[in-house]
Amino acid sequence: MPGHLSTDILVVGSGIAGLWFALRASRLGRVLLITKKSDVESATNYAQGGIAAATAENDAPGLHASDTLATGAGLARPAIVRLVTETGPALVRELHETGVGFSTYVDARGREQFDLGQEGGHHRRRIVHAADRTGLEIERGLVRAVKSSGQVMLSEEHFAAELLLDDSGRCVGCQMLSTDSGEPIVVRARVVMLATGGIGQAYRHTTNPRIATGDGIAMGFRAGARVANMEFIQFHPTSLYGSDINGRAFLISEAVRGEGAILRTRDGEPFMSRYHPDASLAPRDIVARAADAEMKSRGEDYVLLDATHLAPELIRRRFPTIHQTCLESGIDMTKDPIPVVPAAHYVCGGLEVNEWSETTVSGLLAAGECACTGLHGANRLASNSLLEALVFAERAADHLVEAGIPGEPGDIAVSLLLPEDGAAVRRAGALREELQGLMWQHAGIVRTDDGLRHAGDRLAELCEQASSLGRAASVPCRETVNLLEVARLVVTSARLRPESRGLHYNQDHPQMDPGFARDTIVDRARIA
Repeated sequence: MPGHLSTDILVVGSGIAGLWFALRASRLGRVLLITKKSDVESATNYAQGGIAAATAENDAPGLHASDTLATGAGLARPAIVRLVTETGPALVRELHETGVGFSTYVDARGREQFDLGQEGGHHRRRIVHAADRTGLEIERGLVRAVKSSGQVMLSEEHFAAELLLDDSGRCVGCQMLSTDSGEPIVVRARVVMLATGGIGQAYRHTTNPRIATGDGIAMGFRAGARVANMEFIQFHPTSLYGSDINGRAFLISEAVRGEGAILRTRDGEPFMSRYHPDASLAPRDIVARAADAEMKSRGEDYVLLDATHLAPELIRRRFPTIHQTCLESGIDMTKDPIPVVPAAHYVCGGLEVNEWSETTVSGLLAAGECACTGLHGANRLASNSLLEALVFAERAADHLVEAGIPGEPGDIAVSLLLPEDGAAVRRAGALREELQGLMWQHAGIVRTDDGLRHAGDRLAELCEQASSLGRAASVPCRETVNLLEVARLVVTSARLRPESRGLHYNQDHPQMDPGFARDTIVDRARIA
């Protein structure tokens, strides 16, 4: 029989959204934060570029909003964009005061200022960063704050397997597994926040860590929550070619292009000016498709990111991690162009939430990459993700303080999980490998009607093969089930959008259709 725990507020995920929400919500009662890996393992940890906020004297939230709306390809919601860009600067300063060591300098008037970077799609320098280790610094700072608060219990190496609903349909906790022993534990809670990150591991090549298996989106969807805009998968145009660090491709931050690096073909030709007037600083969807087109037309495996004309001292100071990682791969980026390829990076869709991070299931909140807030629309502006996570985690906690935590849960039914067996784990591994190849080929940077149809049919077959894995008390088995679930959501959503918009490019429908200037909403009836 499973063990039992009880808390007022349950947070699943230890990235910026989960940690900030846990800190803010702890004034209301007991908070339990569970994470399936060690405390600093999250997509936040790998964010190099930074967090976008209009903090410069020559900048303003309205300018940031304009850039966000332009990048969102007609689907970013103006009210949400204004809310995030106006709220963001004060929260970023508060994050700095909490102990996150952003890069700063002292100006001529003796005032500390953020050392702001530039990234594609932004028309001001507004990227607050900590050299090229921003995510790691945010993660460390917030973990320190959570641990020192004394109000949050942090439970590492525990995997949220399934959400629990009471007899009224309200989310009242989850069943989790110890990643060490496989022991199932029932956690009852009055409020549940999902902050579980993205779905990058659904693709063969991704910058996301191994833990990015779509757990929160899949669990929320199975619990009855609606999802939105899952077809919009952002592929980062510049991951290091040939790199595989613990199951993820190493990201070459967009900030490198922000400082002047140029994308070239292998024979040295700059190519981005043929695709966009902002050349190498064009939005990510355009850069990724351009790189993909150049590689396919030339029959080559990568393009080059050339920073050799930049001052070596600037590169070593601004990008110490990237510089060192490239050196370890035999590339001195001060002298050698870097071979790069696009890789799956971010999902703009997720669990549909309102302006207070509430999903369509009572008692269930979502923030960060697993949520669809309306900020990104069809394409995320660089470095807006950490800002979105921070703002919506703050708003969710504030709303709880104002509205109060719901009462004690009603009766709940818990399905027993079956013990792990080696054959099931091996089957899960084979299924995961096939779905990653399927998604990379047919639901990647460029799509077709036939490819999406084939992917949908084959994913349905794979889900049938994986039906027995859904009851296993096994993290690898349940991660595979979750990946299959979110992969079907991506393909279903893509098939519902016969046009090209933002990150969704279909060769059979290459133009944007005004009739599809709306969100793609999917519920369980669509996937039956």
